[in-house]
Amino acid sequence: MMPATVCFPFVGKLVGGSHISALGLIRKLDPQRFRPLILLQHGEGAIADLFAGAGLSCEVGPSTPPLEHGRPIGPATAFRLLSSTPRLARFLRQRGIGIVHCNDGRTLATWALPTKLAGARLFWHHRGSPNAAGLRFVAPVLADRVATVSRFAAPEPGWYSAASRTRIIPSPFDTQTRYDRDAARRAVLALLPGAGPETRVVAFSGALIDRKRPLLFVRAMAALRRQAPDRDIRGVMLGEALDDMLERVHALAAERGMDDRLHFLGFRTPGAQWLAGCDLLMVPAIDEPFGRTLVEAMLVGTPVVATASGGNVEAIRDEATGLLVPPEDPEALAAACLGLLSDPARRAAIADTARADAAERFGEAKHADAIMAQYSDLLTGLRTGDRTWAGALSGEGR
Repeated sequence: MMPATVCFPFVGKLVGGSHISALGLIRKLDPQRFRPLILLQHGEGAIADLFAGAGLSCEVGPSTPPLEHGRPIGPATAFRLLSSTPRLARFLRQRGIGIVHCNDGRTLATWALPTKLAGARLFWHHRGSPNAAGLRFVAPVLADRVATVSRFAAPEPGWYSAASRTRIIPSPFDTQTRYDRDAARRAVLALLPGAGPETRVVAFSGALIDRKRPLLFVRAMAALRRQAPDRDIRGVMLGEALDDMLERVHALAAERGMDDRLHFLGFRTPGAQWLAGCDLLMVPAIDEPFGRTLVEAMLVGTPVVATASGGNVEAIRDEATGLLVPPEDPEALAAACLGLLSDPARRAAIADTARADAAERFGEAKHADAIMAQYSDLLTGLRTGDRTWAGALSGEGR
């Protein structure tokens, strides 16, 4: 029996956590039951490089309107999206697509309606706010199944809600990731002017956007300097800056006298390797549905200090696998970091517990099994022409 084709369309060129999570899923799909079709808006760029580097073949899909990350869709763009719907639906029908698995808002805006018009199943993978307009107003109509990365991100039940079709499935991670922490530390310190063996490094990792609170990180690092003025504690910021956030970060750092203690290193890959070179990861984000870097740090032995907000409280058990502090409190973040930096034994115990916990909960195989169960549920009995996928989905003939 032929495997069912699952289409993974991607919009844009920049790599985010959704692309890395999708990669972790795709490489664990059972090839006898599911055949992935990775569809890119652009043939070149970081997304194409990500999949090519993993040995996965991709195609450039039909032309679709450009959508900017974090920007609302205006009337003109909405009209172009609507106009492209019949053409995209025809493409899906011609390729015999059973499921379209969308991993972010821009992709859903582009492909959700064509999926329904083509008669395929729409798998809505939600990694954002539970109050997102698409999840609240569009998913109840168009989504055949919703997967959210945390309980926090799931829609509220109600008469008009996708809650009954929602499953909570944490993001996947390569739990076998291992790095030489000493070598990684040397690589980080080499980028910090004047750093030496006594330097301690606290990382911020992720896109520099308001929700992730990069400015709060600057304030917390300034508080840490006040609390431990005689110690060389540096902050490193790993990630792409959007809009004017980098300028705002630099301006606040200068205002707080932190120019010599904060280092913007930009997007670095593999991200987990750079986290392995740091002493701590600080996660000041508010209402973050599920932070990938938080779990990546746990897996490479870097303890985490995070705000008790959003999905952070689902990923971390306070005082066991990391530390949780009140949101929007730079002094509390600083004090928690200083406490761990001053107690190597406690830091090591938390790191060991966190690594084991993350490896048990967030493996790629576990994630893929959960997703494939949802695929099978969606596709049982679905027909394309005279062909049914029921046999392939159940694993018959393997």
